[in-house]
Amino acid sequence: MIPVSETENGVVFSIRVIPRASRCELAGVQGDALKIRITAPPVEGAANKECIKFLSDMLGVKKSQIKIISGHKSKNKKVSISGINRKDIKRMA
Repeated sequence: MIPVSETENGVVFSIRVIPRASRCELAGVQGDALKIRITAPPVEGAANKECIKFLSDMLGVKKSQIKIISGHKSKNKKVSISGINRKDIKRMA
């Protein structure tokens, strides 16, 4: 299981994004990050937007609750999601 830090507003954890995949899906765990495949290419923030939409759909939260806090131009990102707890992430993964 990936390490998930709880904050007073929600959770913070790492993801590894694989752009230009054939479909959007969870692809397991790689190291200490949740691996996510998305169809968008990594140009002009398209992959970041699709990643936020995918996480929003998977967790049932609003897109505005999800923030990429580091790794905007990298495959390795750290995300913050408000309004949920560690158990919600464990159910998803």
